[in-house]
Amino acid sequence: MNLNEVASAWLGKLQAANKTFLIQDGRRKIHFLFSDGAEMCEEYDLDSSLLLVRKWHRKTGLGRADTWEYEVGDSAALRAPTELLYESLSNPILSRKDTAVMFQWRIRNLPYAISNYIVTVDDDSAGITVKTVNKKYYKKICIPDMERCQLPLEQKALSIGHANNTLIISYKKPTVILELEAALKEAYSKAKASKDGDVDCSPS
Repeated sequence: MNLNEVASAWLGKLQAANKTFLIQDGRRKIHFLFSDGAEMCEEYDLDSSLLLVRKWHRKTGLGRADTWEYEVGDSAALRAPTELLYESLSNPILSRKDTAVMFQWRIRNLPYAISNYIVTVDDDSAGITVKTVNKKYYKKICIPDMERCQLPLEQKALSIGHANNTLIISYKKPTVILELEAALKEAYSKAKASKDGDVDCSPS
């Protein structure tokens, strides 16, 4: 692997974390407990090995956060909305679902033609800005995977599409990320996983 120093440090942190593996509902679920008390849960599709969910419990100044913070995938509330959430779900909803070679986001409830969207890498190469010509929508998007490896973003890696009132934003994964993900998936596939127990990866 040709990882930079920061990416290698992140790989080492994942390897050093206490991990619990579970096979359930066609997914490989992994619970990480880091030395600083932070928790991370990941879920991978068993057939495609694609990452479906990544969520965090981080400690705050008042202790551990009460709810999971989703980095990849939809929260349970969005998958099964209640009446109280119905009205808010008519507003634009951002979620991330990657492919094997792309970081990818979907922003639902955006009906405008694709020519109305301006999607650019920020001047500091640290994030992505999404806005519309008609000034009806504005959003900043970060890529924690790139931040953890201290990799700058490039405009040429960015592309967009639009269908069914959904704006699709794709960012091509650089070689460092692809190699890191491949190494992790290989290690996880060899780990022993329970098929009977469970790990605490459900939203609070």
